[in-house]
This record gives sequence, structure tokens and C-alpha cells, in this order.
Amino acid sequence: MLPTIATGNVASAIGGGYTVDNSCRFNDGDSPVLSRTLGTAPNRKICTFSHWVKMSDTLNNIGWFGTYNSGNNFRWGMMASASDGAIDAYEHDGSAYVWRRKTNRRFRDTAAFYHLMLVLDTTQSTAGDRVKIYVNGVQETSFSSSDDPGLNIDLPYANSAVTHYVGKHNTEYFDGYMAEVVFIDGQALTPTSFGEFDEDSPTIWKPIDVSGLTFGTNGFYLDFEASDNLGNDANGGTDWTEANLDATDQATDTPTNSFCTMNPLSGLTTSSQSFSEGNLVVTNSAGGMRQYNSSFAAASGKWYAEVKVTSVGGDAPGVGIIDPSVFDYDSHIAASNSGYCYLYGGNKQYNGSGASFGDSWTTGDIIGIAIDLTNSKLYFSKNGTWQNSGDPTSGATGTGSAYDIVSDVFYTFGGSSNDTGTDPVYSWNFGNPSFAISSGNADGDGYGNFEYAVPSGYYALCTKNLAEYG
Repeated sequence: MLPTIATGNVASAIGGGYTVDNSCRFNDGDSPVLSRTLGTAPNRKICTFSHWVKMSDTLNNIGWFGTYNSGNNFRWGMMASASDGAIDAYEHDGSAYVWRRKTNRRFRDTAAFYHLMLVLDTTQSTAGDRVKIYVNGVQETSFSSSDDPGLNIDLPYANSAVTHYVGKHNTEYFDGYMAEVVFIDGQALTPTSFGEFDEDSPTIWKPIDVSGLTFGTNGFYLDFEASDNLGNDANGGTDWTEANLDATDQATDTPTNSFCTMNPLSGLTTSSQSFSEGNLVVTNSAGGMRQYNSSFAAASGKWYAEVKVTSVGGDAPGVGIIDPSVFDYDSHIAASNSGYCYLYGGNKQYNGSGASFGDSWTTGDIIGIAIDLTNSKLYFSKNGTWQNSGDPTSGATGTGSAYDIVSDVFYTFGGSSNDTGTDPVYSWNFGNPSFAISSGNADGDGYGNFEYAVPSGYYALCTKNLAEYG
């Protein structure tokens, strides 16, 4: 049994203040990357790199930024494996490390954004001050590997003979969401240039407006606000070249409003279930029943989500909700008395028992799920039509609800299927879709982008809404 990840120390739980509108979703299976050759900088001894990341993959090495050639390479990313998960920054000359910092601390939260900073200044007389790493405004001081650069050496960035990458180092691609990517040459800045602790919740680090910073000769600022040009340098410099990224990779999942995704930790016990597209697409290649659930849970409020059936696949696929405390990876989502689902054949299921309910569904259909935790009701739609003549706005009456669900417990969204030769693939949308939406519908507070109208009083499952309604 694996728990759902908590939302963690994220600025998105806080309303008001500076708002980050967009991020870029990198799906490592697509080999996505932004690249650019920088001009030679007048000062290659000092630089600052800052960005916010929400990682989707914590089991494979991922590169956030880097340069690479056969003679010298610079890496700013994560060493991630079943036994690791550390931030790893280094310069390697082809035979040895010129400098390196690898943290003892592990970073495995895939539900929250981290603010990560790397500051390099080889002019510092104290060797240990020449490389600094900050996470959420606090400097990392404990390292499993630590090599100091020499005094006043030039750094590998802004070498005009080397291509620079955002979202990649060598063959290691980033997997997840990246926002507010800032590089500044010639200055060693502190975290307060990029964020601040919230005055009402002093453990929460949140972003501030960086547009007024001085970026230097080769500095850049990627805000990802232009869906048709994700490599746009908002600082006015040369745009970055996009590869294997398109408009659907512009996301609204940001450090000021983090959206629910699926929980990849629910698949750690085997490689037969995979998560992609920012943990919104789930594929089951197992020869048995597999279950998965969402990264956020709620015990109150009214919530709406959609799931597009990319490939119905397998046997007995179903989508619905489950109490994460009884989550069982090797079981059907509705096998227990705390799981409820809508099956592809049209039946509903609870506690292992099915009953007639609505229309069958298949590849290409979009299933809507509305969970009313105020009145303990659950509703399902198919392509915008509420099944069983359901009315999610009927309150305590519960007109056409699939079930009266157990109250006073947390619920996650989720699904399950049994692969029988054709891999089931399901694309979830909690308001930040990985697939193109033809119509576009937000909730009553203006959050989310859904194919069909969100029922009145229901909301996208994101941290701003959870802070107000959850």
C-alpha cells in the first residue's frame, strides 16, 4: 500500500501576491529540449541559475540545464534512482570533476513545486563559497560529494563553441513541469531576488516578480507565456530553439497554483505501469489488474475531473474514486468498500459488486467525474451527458447519482484495468490537460480547462481551490 503525496511546501497554497501563469511540461519520452548557443560573456566566473520545478520522474536521471561536449560538460540536474534522488551539479573536463555538489538530501515529492537555485562564483577566496545550492530559499549544506572549483577559473557556460540546453544534459531529459527559468551572468544573487517567505505562512516559499532583474550579457528569462513560442526569452534576448515541444506543452500547473496529477509512487512496485505527460497519462502493460490514484486527496468540497480514453484496452477498465488509505496496487479500484467506479461496459461498481448504470464507453470518449463531498454523492458523465439522468447540482437529493459514498474520509481520483494484450491508456485532466481541448471550460473561479462544462459549484482540483474549498 502506498500513500498519496501531500502537497508539501508550495507557494500555490497561498492566495494573492505575484502569480505565475504558465509552466512548460517536459515529457522525457518525447526527448523535449530547448537549446541555444550563447555568446562569450565578459565575466565567466560568476552566474546564477534559478527555476521552479515539479518533477514527474524520481527514478531516472534528469537534466535541468547543461552544456555537453566530449571535452567538457556542465550539469545542473538530479541524480534519481531507486536509491538516490539527490540534486547533482558539476563540471567535468572529460577525465575528472572540476567541481561538484551532490546533496545528501533526497527530493522525491512529485506533487509540489521546488524552487531550485545554483550560484557559482569562483572569485570567492573561501573555496566552499564558490558553489551554492538553495532549495525553497534555504541553502543546502550537506553533500555526499563536494569538490571546489579553483580560484578565478572560468565556468563552462557562455562558451560560444558549446550548445546550451534547458531540459536536458547529454542524453538525460527532464520529466515534469518547469517554470520561471532564469539565468543571470556576472552576478551571484541570493534567493530573495526570486522568492520570499509568506508573511502569514512563514514556512511557505513563494515566487516574486523577476522581470526587473539585471540579467547580464547572456542572461535569459523563460516564462513560457507564449504557447506558439515556448522558447521565447522574456528578457528580450535570442529565443531558444524548441525540439519535441508544442502548444499542448504549455501548462497552467505552476508554483502559484499547482494542479493535481496522478501519483507515480503508486506504480513503484513494478515497471508494468507507466506515467507520462506530467503524470497525467497512465499506461498499463501488466498481465494483471493494476490500480492507480491521484496525487491530491480531498475530504470536503465539490470536485470535477475528466479522463480521456486514449486506448480502452485490456479487461474491466474503470475510473472513479478511492480512499487512499485502502489503496491496493494489485486490485481493482472498486474492489473494496471505499472505492467506486464507472466501468467501460456501462456498469458501476462498489465493494466488488457491479450494477447497471449507464452507457458503455470506449477509445476516444471523455468521462467526467463529479464528487460532491458536501452531500456524499458521486456522478459520472460520458462526453458531457450525465449518466442515469444525473444532476450533480441537486445537492442532498442526489438525482441520478451513482452512489451515496462513505462520508468523512479523504478521496482521490483514480482508475484500474487488467491488460490482456492491448495496453490501456488513460489521459487525465484536472484542469491542466496534456491533450488539446476543443471547447474550453473553466470552473466558477476561472481555474482549469475542460472539454465539457463544469457543474455549478464544482471546482478543478488545484491548490488554490483546495485552500478555499477543501
